[in-house]
Amino acid sequence: MRKNLSRILLAAVLLMGASTVANAQIRGLINRGKQAVKEKAKKEVKEEGMKALTKVAGKNESVTINGHTYTQKGTLSIKAYNPAATGMVTFTNVPSNYAEFEEVYTKFLGLTPYGTAAMMPMAMEIYGRDREEGEKCIRLINYPSNVNSVLSQLKQKYGTSQYAPENDSYHQRYLPAAVLEGATPQNAYTPNHPYTVNMRASVNKHQDMQLYDGRVMYIYIMGKGWDTEQRSVEIIQVNEGEPFKVFNCPSLYTQCKNIKGTWGGLK
Repeated sequence: MRKNLSRILLAAVLLMGASTVANAQIRGLINRGKQAVKEKAKKEVKEEGMKALTKVAGKNESVTINGHTYTQKGTLSIKAYNPAATGMVTFTNVPSNYAEFEEVYTKFLGLTPYGTAAMMPMAMEIYGRDREEGEKCIRLINYPSNVNSVLSQLKQKYGTSQYAPENDSYHQRYLPAAVLEGATPQNAYTPNHPYTVNMRASVNKHQDMQLYDGRVMYIYIMGKGWDTEQRSVEIIQVNEGEPFKVFNCPSLYTQCKNIKGTWGGLK
């Protein structure tokens, strides 16, 4: 880029002494050269920043935000399908609000496909506590075409009560806990702490979307709330280096096994 700027400046010198119109052209060439250098510098800084964040997120690293610790590790990748790939996310608490959720997503978990998939149960739990805050979380991490389906189903599944009563076969406020390690219908969906979301590669290979921009990969979130013990979540990345999005996830809000006892909620 600097070589290009030098050539522009040399051309400007050769045109010196020309008419006023020529001088205006010289100034235009110089300004365009300077602007090109600035734009390239900005692009390089952004790319390096995203590479650094992705490098950190790809390791078994942890971040602590508002006193809550989030950890992730895995081999699930959008670039290539690996049937043996896995992912794991642990967290001490569900994000307290949208602000914390957004920070966790944009700075850490949203930079990996498995981190993004694990944030869906968090968003569902926040929606159960506060509809307005939860809706913002759901809209943040979901591809636009998936938002309305999630919101309409959760509105029905959660009903009006804070916690679903024993043997309630429809209003299942405990759905977010059904995919957490250690939670079963028999123990009233009480997960191990810190909470853990375990994932593995789906049998479905990655797809480059024809009607949508981006590449989609399929992940299984493991959970004891269903006979299959695996919930399929589709993750999309539109542009390389950008946070991932949830493209589709009906398995996460499909009716799970009825609870035995009373759900104690999540931290």
